[in-house]
Order: sequence, then structure tokens, then C-alpha cells
Amino acid sequence: MINFNGILQQVTNQITTSNRSFLYGDGIFETIKVVDRKILFLEDHYFRLMASMRIVRMKIPKNFTMEFFESQILLLTDKLSMSESARVRITVFRNDGGFYLPEENTVSYIIEASALTSKEYKITTSNYEVDLFKDSFISKQLLSTLKTTSKILNVTASIFAQENDLNSCILLNEDKNVVETISGNIFMLMDNKLITPSISEGCLNGIMRKQVLKLINQFPEMQIEESSISPFDLQKADELFITNVIIGIQPISKYRKKEYGSNLSQQLLDKINQTIFN
Repeated sequence: MINFNGILQQVTNQITTSNRSFLYGDGIFETIKVVDRKILFLEDHYFRLMASMRIVRMKIPKNFTMEFFESQILLLTDKLSMSESARVRITVFRNDGGFYLPEENTVSYIIEASALTSKEYKITTSNYEVDLFKDSFISKQLLSTLKTTSKILNVTASIFAQENDLNSCILLNEDKNVVETISGNIFMLMDNKLITPSISEGCLNGIMRKQVLKLINQFPEMQIEESSISPFDLQKADELFITNVIIGIQPISKYRKKEYGSNLSQQLLDKINQTIFN
């Protein structure tokens, strides 16, 4: 079951081969975690969605308030009895018509949900190996920071990772600097400094990335830096970890021949859970 423009239905015949998201990647999406009928980081998700729609010049419906956004998600998760813990995706796309230039600039949305097994964030695996994906590169521009439905680079990198028995890949920009991983932002701990690529490097403006940047202020001995990271820097790090709103934090255990700890990752994950559940 899905929520299509406010109507719950099993399938929809209103999505056709003329769909602009299918034809041109003309869509924006948010992936969201719901726990006990609470949308985690609701305000951050909402304002990122609105900002993304403005950047790609979508006409935002007048009724698309944060309260409407929340009600439409819970309408679906309640119906599916997934209010306890769910992964939700909302996709907003321009309506059919036109070629590159749309005939009109109105939008539709689809909300989908699937059950999650855990409310709290947990580190699910201690063995998580990554390597570089160097076949294609992320462009250092504003559109790269958005969650658009144009994710062929991530798809290709995922297949590469599977072919090489990796858990994920690190994506690079045209300067050959580290940007992010296939499914989330990346952080590097070196001595007492936590470093993550800046948005200007082309990385996703991640919601969990934002939470980590806030929480690190609770570690007085720790410095935070948003700057360029070269692949050579990764092998000098003490820890590497990935962030997104579904997994929370996933430590990287191995990159090439270097193995890493996960002490800070676990501490940050504990603080995220405390923020949500206390």
C-alpha cells in the first residue's frame, strides 16, 4: 500500500511511462525513520525537502506544510500498523508532460513505508569493508547535495561493491577528494579531530550528518572540521564511519589494508539514542 497524493491505495495506474522522474530523474526524495508515531528529525527533513524543491524550481503546493507532511506519513504507517518503527520514503516529482522543459510545473507525491526491526539505532555489524569507486565522479555543485531520483552513480557503485565483496564504496569528486559513501555521509577521526567533507565538495546535505555535527560539541576534547579529505588521509585515520537516518552510524572496519576502531562511533550512537528516547 502507498499514499499517492493523499489517497491510500494498493497500486496506482497513475504512474506511467510518461512519468518525469522515470524519464528524466525529475524528482526529489526523503528517507525518514518513524518511531512510535514520531517522525525523527521532522523539521530537518521538511526544510531540506522544501529547499530541494526550490533549488530545482518545483512549484510547492500551498498545503505542503510541515503538519501536512507529518499527517500524510502517519496516515500510511498507521494503516500499515508500522507506527512502532518504520522506514518511510516520500518522493516528490513533477507531473507528466513536456520533454526537458515541463509543460507545467505542478507536482505529485508518493509515500511508501516498510517495517524496521529496531526502534533504537544499533551498530549491526562489526565487519564493514569499503574501497574507492573510481569509475565515475560526483560533481562539485549544488545539485549533488540534493536527494534527487538521479542516482545512477550510486547504483553502479553498489554493483561494483557487490562484485568485489565490499560492504560499500567511497565516492570521489572530480578533484579525486572523498565526498561520501554509497548510502551516507562519511566522517574521519584523526587524533582528536573529527573531519567530514564540506558541502562544497558535493556531498549530500545529510540529516544524520547534521546531528553528528551538533553532538560533537558535547565532546570538549574533540575538534570538528568540514574540509577536503584525500584518499591518502583515510589510511592515517583512527576511525571512519558512515551516517544516515536509517542506520544512524555504521563504523567502517577496513579500508584496503587499514583496520579501524569504533569507540567514538558507539559513543555518538549512544548520544543520538539518548536524544531520541530520553
